[in-house]
Amino acid sequence: MISALNRLVEFVEEQLTDEVDVARVARMLGTTEYHLRRMFSSLAGMSLSEYVRRRRMTVAAADVVRGEDGLLTIAVRHGYGSTEAFGRAFRAVHGVSPGDVRRDGGPLRSQPQIRFRLTVEGSIPMDTRIVDRPAFRLVGHAARVPLIHRGVNPHIQRHIAALPPEEHLRLKGLGDTEPQGLLQVTDDVDPEATEGTELTYLHGVALAGGTPAPDDLDAIEVPAGRWAVFRTSGPYPQLLQDTWAATATEWFPSNPWRLRPGPSIVAVLDRADDFSTATCELWMPVEPE
Repeated sequence: MISALNRLVEFVEEQLTDEVDVARVARMLGTTEYHLRRMFSSLAGMSLSEYVRRRRMTVAAADVVRGEDGLLTIAVRHGYGSTEAFGRAFRAVHGVSPGDVRRDGGPLRSQPQIRFRLTVEGSIPMDTRIVDRPAFRLVGHAARVPLIHRGVNPHIQRHIAALPPEEHLRLKGLGDTEPQGLLQVTDDVDPEATEGTELTYLHGVALAGGTPAPDDLDAIEVPAGRWAVFRTSGPYPQLLQDTWAATATEWFPSNPWRLRPGPSIVAVLDRADDFSTATCELWMPVEPE
């Protein structure tokens, strides 16, 4: 995976003034666009599209400073149809207009070319199993919420708090298959997992494929497939979030599996009364690399 990401960076540099065909690059590297984008954003700390924009504007800034060509010529060279569109992209990266930079020489914010290296520290124990599951259904109460990488997501908190206590008991009684218990489900996540983008969050349970779902509950149909299941036990939600991050930095680069589209599921198996600690299982849909 690390070599594939470095080849992706090389392709970006080669196609910097054109639209980068990530799907074609993924096929050439023997992986999927979905997995490539997810791994890039997890390891780089920014989405692939944001990296391309920053690199493009870093190179464009040099053309602006040199002053050999007009701004329209530079804009077209870097894939923009007008000086206005180019100026907006330029200002979003550098904080100033191309005209200001041409006059004053800066300030400029440079984006160096990324290089990925694998460093496995083993700081997060990866208690993992691979599970084959037939098709099943996730049912419960869903809401659209923004993605937040660290800490408790207040939008999810409010969604769960709005459910009456008896509804939690009702849901618990409905679940009849793995993953067991009340589940925290995230679906429709942007492939680049950009913070602030919207996703579907479902608070509910898993039902076997043949089990009917109550009409008043939201449902997500999950096709048959393989899952990587990571078990954590400790401070909540910190350890769970650290483990989630470690799947990208340590587990996927070291194992012959890749993410496939589908919901990610957290099953809370046990917890302290104040939820300061918990034993959880993180279910991630995978396929052979």
